[in-house]
Amino acid sequence: MSGHSKWNNIKQKKGKTDAQRGKVFTKISREIIVAVKEGGGDPDSNSKLRDCIAKAKAANVPNDNIKRVIERAAGGGETASYETKTYEGYGPGGVAVIVETMTDNKNRTASEVRHYFDKYGGNLGTEGCVSWSFDRKGVLIVDNEENERNEDTVMMDALEAGAEDFSPEETIFEIYTDPDAFGGVRDALEKKGYAFLSAQVELVPQNYIRLAEEEDRARMEKMLSLFEDNDDVQNVWHNWSEEA
Repeated sequence: MSGHSKWNNIKQKKGKTDAQRGKVFTKISREIIVAVKEGGGDPDSNSKLRDCIAKAKAANVPNDNIKRVIERAAGGGETASYETKTYEGYGPGGVAVIVETMTDNKNRTASEVRHYFDKYGGNLGTEGCVSWSFDRKGVLIVDNEENERNEDTVMMDALEAGAEDFSPEETIFEIYTDPDAFGGVRDALEKKGYAFLSAQVELVPQNYIRLAEEEDRARMEKMLSLFEDNDDVQNVWHNWSEEA
């Protein structure tokens, strides 16, 4: 398994404006709130909360902000009730798209998701129409922009921690795990001093589609931008290879 276009996403995240980083924090805060309400505010006994905290840290969310959200949710200060819903469909050129949402108004979110698909030449499909072509994997992204880490050492550390696969990509290393082993692998690597550009369970496409037409590529970019800017959308997965 190699190169699921994650590097492009990482580069975009590293260059986000303050407003965009605020949206990232809003999305992760919702995940933290739901995790606390489901399993309590102690990450030692709540693996879902522990995963959310790791995701927040990888996104450079300050520890004080994370702590405040946990305390507010655990203390009953957070009254909003969020529901999760996943939508599947097709973008321009038949690109498979999965949109994971967390919302306090499912009707609003469903309407907006459908509108985004329709506006840029895609269409909302039925449940299961594209998810069969994705694998759920834990994905850890290690920065090596300064070339300070040895590839063989990182690979051995990852495999010894229980990772399934390892891939060097440009100035990063991608580490893949079984979803159930994700937390254990992440914790083991953190104990060895690793920090992550991204750390979460993802939907990794089994194959990719290239869009030959510039118009289709532009539509796809605009559609993805709308999804990512929507506070109710937690994650967007797709199998578009961004190379022409």
